[in-house]
Amino acid sequence: MLIYEDESYAIRGAIFEVYHQLGTGFLESVYQESLERELLIRSIPFVPQPQLDLYYKGEKLNQFYKPDFICFDSIIVELKDLSTLANEHQAQVLNYLKAGQMKLGFLVNFGSSPKVTIHRFVL
Repeated sequence: MLIYEDESYAIRGAIFEVYHQLGTGFLESVYQESLERELLIRSIPFVPQPQLDLYYKGEKLNQFYKPDFICFDSIIVELKDLSTLANEHQAQVLNYLKAGQMKLGFLVNFGSSPKVTIHRFVL
């Protein structure tokens, strides 16, 4: 059984709509703003670029993470516009999940041709 199945479906639908409207070739910031608008249109609750605090041995660090979105208070969505994703991009999402104590994350790449790719990570 998939976790957050309905929520995942809604988020993926918004991502595919942004890709359908824009295609590839735009800056990541354009996809960020467009997805934000699409999430609003679809009444998907989200926080854009939230600060995720980091801790070491129980003490808060000055450093923090900033994913592109947290949707439904529980799903990380990280956007990229790259021809190829690297292992560090996957590690980035996994680290966001750990820092935010969340179980599900999406790594979305609008730069992969001929279509957008969505990688799902479950922690």
